Amino acid sequence: MFGGSFNPIHLGHLLAAADVCEALALDEVLFVPAGAPPHKPATDMAPAPDRFEMTRLAVAAHPRFSLCELEMSRSGPSYTADTLRALAERGGELHLLIGSETFLDLPRWRAPREVASLARLVVVPRAGGGFDPRGSAARAVLDELDLAPFTRDASGPARAPVLVDAASLPISGSDLRQRVREGRSLAYRMPDAVIGYIRRQGLYQAPAPAPAAPETR
Repeated sequence: MFGGSFNPIHLGHLLAAADVCEALALDEVLFVPAGAPPHKPATDMAPAPDRFEMTRLAVAAHPRFSLCELEMSRSGPSYTADTLRALAERGGELHLLIGSETFLDLPRWRAPREVASLARLVVVPRAGGGFDPRGSAARAVLDELDLAPFTRDASGPARAPVLVDAASLPISGSDLRQRVREGRSLAYRMPDAVIGYIRRQGLYQAPAPAPAAPETR
């Protein structure tokens, strides 16, 4: 499972997912766009149906990438624990793909221990982020979630998060949204189909200025 706001989805997401899929020989990577991300402000967030459609367009060409609508069809905030419970009912071994910064933030999630028990954590360090899997910050999270130390071997202990050095491109959603507002190029940062969708739907444009109040005398 690879969840996120995908606001918008870009090549950094896709390359990381492809590398993890290959490194761990996964049968499938399930992209789960959040309907209502609980930890992100609603401002500058594209509508959920648009983020879902952009994700669908982005993953369509990869034979092991799939799209999941669970968080789109569920009302209220999109909590990963709820989604993993629903996926666990379908059977199979679950992995949860997250970045290293997200891993350090896990204790702030809803039911973080349950999240770590429902799915094997797969952590991708951000390029230039300086993540230290043996450092005090990482150890504090491991202890709080009752996890074993990191491993690079997917056949290692089930309670050990797997560290995968997947591609980590310096692309951010906030930069892409700013580029749209400024009319700058999105080329080589996201799939062409997603760029076309953003343009057609007019997403991430600067809001029109409010009309001036009538002059009073």
